Amino acid sequence: METVNGEGANGSSRLSPPTSAPSPEVIQLDVESDHEANTPNRSVISRPGFGSNGRNISLLANHFKVFVNNPDAMFYQYNVSITSEDNIAIENKVLGRKILDKLYQTYSSELSGKKFAYDGEKSLYTVGPLSKNKYEFTIVLEDSYANRCGSPADDGILSESGKRAKRSLQEKSFKVEISYAKEIPLKPVSLAVQGSEPEKLQDAIRVLDIILRQQAAQRGCLLVRQSFFHDDSRNFSDVGGGVTVCSGFYSSFRSTHGGLSLNMDVSSTMILTPGPVIDFLKSNQNARDARSIDWLKAKKTLKNMRIKTTHSNWTFRITGMSEKPCNQQLFSLRVKKDNGTYDDQTINITVLDYFTKHRKIEVTYSAYLPCIDVGKPNKPIYLPLEVLCSLVSLQRYTKALSTLQRASVVEKSRQKPQEKMQAITNAMKNYHYDDDPLLSSCGISIEIQLAQVEGRVLEPPKLKVGNGEEFSPSNGRWSFKNKKLYSPTKIEFWAVVNFSTKFDASYLSRELIDCGMNKGIIINRPFSLMEEDPHNRKYGPVVRVEKMFDHILAKFTRAPQFLLCILPEKKNCDLYGPWKKLCLSDHGIPTQCMCPLKVTDQYLTNLLLKINSKLGGINSLLSIEQSSRIPLIHDTPTMIMGMDVSHGSPGRPDIPSIAAIVGSQSWPLISRYKACVRTQSSKVEMIQGLFEPQEDGTDNGMMSELLLEFYRTSNKRKPTQIIVFRDGVSESQFNQVLNYELDQMIKAYQLLGEADAPKFTVIVAQKRHHTKFFRANGPENVPSGTVVDNNVVHPRNYDFYMCTQPGLIGTSRPAHYHVLLDEIGFSPDALQNLILTLSYVSQRGSAATSIVAPVSYAHLAARQMGQFIKFEDLNETASEKDSMTSVGSIPVPKLPKLDEDVEDSMFFC
Repeated sequence: METVNGEGANGSSRLSPPTSAPSPEVIQLDVESDHEANTPNRSVISRPGFGSNGRNISLLANHFKVFVNNPDAMFYQYNVSITSEDNIAIENKVLGRKILDKLYQTYSSELSGKKFAYDGEKSLYTVGPLSKNKYEFTIVLEDSYANRCGSPADDGILSESGKRAKRSLQEKSFKVEISYAKEIPLKPVSLAVQGSEPEKLQDAIRVLDIILRQQAAQRGCLLVRQSFFHDDSRNFSDVGGGVTVCSGFYSSFRSTHGGLSLNMDVSSTMILTPGPVIDFLKSNQNARDARSIDWLKAKKTLKNMRIKTTHSNWTFRITGMSEKPCNQQLFSLRVKKDNGTYDDQTINITVLDYFTKHRKIEVTYSAYLPCIDVGKPNKPIYLPLEVLCSLVSLQRYTKALSTLQRASVVEKSRQKPQEKMQAITNAMKNYHYDDDPLLSSCGISIEIQLAQVEGRVLEPPKLKVGNGEEFSPSNGRWSFKNKKLYSPTKIEFWAVVNFSTKFDASYLSRELIDCGMNKGIIINRPFSLMEEDPHNRKYGPVVRVEKMFDHILAKFTRAPQFLLCILPEKKNCDLYGPWKKLCLSDHGIPTQCMCPLKVTDQYLTNLLLKINSKLGGINSLLSIEQSSRIPLIHDTPTMIMGMDVSHGSPGRPDIPSIAAIVGSQSWPLISRYKACVRTQSSKVEMIQGLFEPQEDGTDNGMMSELLLEFYRTSNKRKPTQIIVFRDGVSESQFNQVLNYELDQMIKAYQLLGEADAPKFTVIVAQKRHHTKFFRANGPENVPSGTVVDNNVVHPRNYDFYMCTQPGLIGTSRPAHYHVLLDEIGFSPDALQNLILTLSYVSQRGSAATSIVAPVSYAHLAARQMGQFIKFEDLNETASEKDSMTSVGSIPVPKLPKLDEDVEDSMFFC
């Protein structure tokens, strides 16, 4: 997340740091109250023009042109209220759709046969009005549906009370009230290009999207916002742990510069792997057989999952598990008389005996395993595992994936450009949107050909490396082979720490020294090669790291310049977080972790690029940066910032979000950055710690930290221009970025003694969108440097797409940049070239980043420092007030502070 420029006050005016900077408890700002007290009321700027630089390229986009043949059509919105017999509101979307489907089947004549689109919640929409403004209906459903949502019902299942769980085919009635709400005209959609009112436009587009969702629901799809997924095993790919990635499609109407379009894309979501419950548990726990399963863990994992029984094909929701195995779990069974009625007399019988003797169902391996409970807390109903054949398909899995699972998802979801293009166009043909009665009644028709778009390929910036060598990257990539680094460091006093039994630390250090020599980095022999004591491997990760550090402290008389750490596992090693915390927070020692599958020159070169950056070196510079010729930046002190907020796992309000911002150092350079990372309230997207004024007049906020570092490293020049790249926010949050976050940054700047605010350019960088581009005349990905600012962009706002990363595998995903504010005054060409340039300044590798480097750095800093604390153990540490800040009733743990020896370094590289 990142950018820059503008003209301001005298660049030599002083920016004085505060005389003291205590660290009292963090003040959590109330976004709403602060916003109301002092509302700047900035609004998103309109597009000033279009770019023209670069060579033209013909492209196709996954947008399909929409024609509105009846622009005078009117949508009518009606409020919907659904209650049960006992006057309880129905909130289950699937049940709500079933009730509304039954309503139309039963009462369509009273509705004059008029079709409607139901959003699954509290609204339905028609084209033209219903005959009355208010209706009341009573809808009767067989209770079999309620059983599928979790009520036990099968004549082969016994409850602990001894009463047979009746096969429930009784009817349940629901009261449905429909009342007129408002009219939503379709005309703004057809007038969008001319600048129709955004509110009315979005209302109409929202109705069109609801029509698409309803169509998918009627096909039996799983709906996830605007994506839908069919129950088709051809779309399933197992990713391990009982989780499957399911591929489907995303579809949504969008107002674009070229008119209304339908954006269709391939999408994916995680579901539970359908099939036998026992197979799921073995995969989920990586167990060899049923005897190896941890049943306490299984009980927690299975709760609320839906299952089907083999002998009756009925569906239930799991509520728990029996305390005893099937052959020991007793319940009271009423004795059946000869006439078929039941006596009040009961006998105790095991679940196993009941199913084998009374139901004549063979139970083998599960006789010694716990039973599944599908009853209520005070009235359990038990089923042997063998009676449960399958987990119901299309059950979403919403927990966080492991590193290995994420890697598997990426690999199995990957499609080449031609494959993705074919899948999208086939879907458009198969879904026959033109035949939808609601769409056709308002004159909506959709082309089935991909939209044609004109793109431009910008020239990549030239780079400078050691010995004055200059070169041009090719398709977003370059090589350091036979090249020296621009500013290599010297590593004199260092050590290798080896937690792995697979790697020879001595060999590795020799290879690293040789590779460093070729790149211009002088690396002395390591002071020590420190192997982990095998006896320590029995301990947990924190203890293992602490014991290794005890060994280091006993060996060294002074702190080493650098520690190379060899981990036993790649990426998901539980030693990583504790090791980084001890090095960076407790001892202030730069460190690089590694776990190579194979030691090659390319691997060692990439490793050295990260090490050199962390120790203050520079691997490459932009040629215009080295010669101080960056337009609009070289003459005016300019700070470039990247901002990002990462959130914890879904359904975990105790896990705080992590906000990270980075700011450029050593103006006029734009390749070195300092990071500042803080925790904040869970799932809050606006950054809360930008400005934290203290009673003594100082500021403990993140912004002032970056401003002071810029001042210190830029010859005591203050930034009179600040370019902000903000990641992770949606269009609905743009005004909050402008009127809350920007306001906080200005206040932080002014508190440091400056009355006038600098000029700001604020840009949102998005990667999570569904627009893709394809070459019109070839199977390859679009080339690096491709920019699109026409046809499929916003009709009024200032946005464009840019693809900077070389797409070697799969289909390239462009970054979507939204310019919210530009006080600096970039031309479209100048801004697009700056953003392309900022994709080539990352010091971590030898390829352009998919998004500007400051945003990438902020994301890396948040991810790395998030490893410092174990969020899973927050409930146990909530009483530790020194490390907590209370927000509402949920404590927010503070991140450990970085040691002063590394806090200004690029530790996140």
